Amino acid sequence: MDDVTFMGIALEQAQAALASGEVPVGAVVVRNGQVIGRGRNAPIGDHDPSAHAEILALREAGQACANYRLEDCELFVTLEPCSMCSGAILHARLKRVVFGASDPKTGAAGSLLDLFSNQKLNHQTQVLGGVMAAQCAELLQGFFKHKREAGRAHSAPVRDDALRTPDVLFENLPGYPWPARYVSDLPSLHGLRMHYLDAGSCASSRTYLCLHGSPAWSYLYRKMIPVFLAAGSQVVAPDLIGFGKSDKPKKEAFHSFSWHRQVLLELIEHLDLKNIVLVVQDWGGLLGLTLPLVDEARYAGLLVMNTTLATGDVPLSPSFLSWREMCARNPNFDIARLLARDNPELSASESAAYAAPFPDRGHRAAVRAFPAMVPEFQDSDGAALSRQARDFWRERWSGQTLMAIGMQDPVLGAPGMHELQQLIRGCPPPLMLKQAGHFVPEHGQAIAQHAVHYFSDTTPT
Repeated sequence: MDDVTFMGIALEQAQAALASGEVPVGAVVVRNGQVIGRGRNAPIGDHDPSAHAEILALREAGQACANYRLEDCELFVTLEPCSMCSGAILHARLKRVVFGASDPKTGAAGSLLDLFSNQKLNHQTQVLGGVMAAQCAELLQGFFKHKREAGRAHSAPVRDDALRTPDVLFENLPGYPWPARYVSDLPSLHGLRMHYLDAGSCASSRTYLCLHGSPAWSYLYRKMIPVFLAAGSQVVAPDLIGFGKSDKPKKEAFHSFSWHRQVLLELIEHLDLKNIVLVVQDWGGLLGLTLPLVDEARYAGLLVMNTTLATGDVPLSPSFLSWREMCARNPNFDIARLLARDNPELSASESAAYAAPFPDRGHRAAVRAFPAMVPEFQDSDGAALSRQARDFWRERWSGQTLMAIGMQDPVLGAPGMHELQQLIRGCPPPLMLKQAGHFVPEHGQAIAQHAVHYFSDTTPT
């Protein structure tokens, strides 16, 4: 294999670092054409200032060789080594180092200084820079751009007409390790802070856009996200305003179908998402299924779970009307208990995580507003858009579709999903999950594994 191949493997390690919230740098050690050591940046997660990708790759290679000297080995790293890593490389007596992007601030292989050219040292290691430099640099630039934007949004003041759930309530959530990202400068937000999860590389060939419903938030997709990331895809999972880590307007009247849809459209454009597999459930589908009406070329696939299109010219189901009535009678229903009843396999801490964004009644305006927002009549907000979306999915959709149905869902279960299947052009027979209820992504690991294989048959354009 050649330098580009091994740098590609190092890039995979860098993407794994990115998914863990670390600076995306990856490295591999190669001997006789075989990778014997892998490393990705981990100083934050390991609480170790020496846990750079190169150091971890050297440690693993040393164990593989049963020797701290690696004289017949080469190291491939996505970023020019710093002085610490360069010293370790020289001490290990590697014969060759290949790096991707240059580092003008800390690079010790020719940018800031050049330890490898010092003839006074008792070992000289060959150095080659610039291999896949553009790809390596793009990954780093995207990371720091997100970090700057998140820093600006994190410090954004809370509007007087909104609340912000304290960060402490989101600490140590089970199965949700991804760093928070925020945006507050989308035109329709008017200063509200919106949270979104963005993991994996923005240079990936496929992006899974995961949209939640009510009263859930991006925590809903925690079992599917690792599968998508392991396949090398980017995952974006926003929290709708009023839910999750996003700001929460105090008034129910603030919320509308058209406004939430517009915010999602602006987020997609802001992040410039392409080759999207749209992953939707509940309100994620009510809103999400209308999104491809704008810039449909961004969308390559659809993964749809227990949701509907509310077009206003078809009566809402009796089961939904019963659910809406229950919400109106019991506006402060126990969210953790609802999730536990629908998913008996959830631990108490997982059920509590769903309720974490809503510590009191003031934070729950969106939860109260959303049941009544489902378009019921032809002139309801969102009904005309939903009718246009129905025509799109029936007549113009050309991507692949995968449907999964939680068969125990009494509100948006099998009958309505089979009707939706008939509306979506080319939708194959759905996956039937006999034990799953309304919150299908709680059974999502197997669905995601199926989806990765299924959508891999489509070559993104």
